[in-house]
Amino acid sequence: MNIIEILKEDYQRFPVNQTYSIYAEDVYFQDPLNKFRGVDRYKQMIKLIETLFIDIKMDLHSIQHLGDTIKTEWTLSWNFLLPWKPRIIISGWSELRLNSQDMIVSHIDYWNCSRLDVLKQHLFPAKIM
Repeated sequence: MNIIEILKEDYQRFPVNQTYSIYAEDVYFQDPLNKFRGVDRYKQMIKLIETLFIDIKMDLHSIQHLGDTIKTEWTLSWNFLLPWKPRIIISGWSELRLNSQDMIVSHIDYWNCSRLDVLKQHLFPAKIM
């Protein structure tokens, strides 16, 4: 199975049973809240997501493999463990850089919203009409 197929399957079942073997040991990860190195830290972050979030859904909108880079566009949503269980929605994209062995050496996530916008979703949930 090639890396694109593996990623498609990982996105479908995110955050459960992710394929960590496609990441280099010293993978660099960055998103608007985190910046670190190492697949072990990446595993810890995914475990934290599993612990704090309910009804997690990762919708993959597109995936492109261009040279040594894979770009994905996605929407991640979940309910947060607050008494009112707000639904949080973040859309964005990821840029995954590969080494010559097709291992991911860099995973950078970008959001289409600000960190403040995400905080507001926790405090002021959208009203459903």
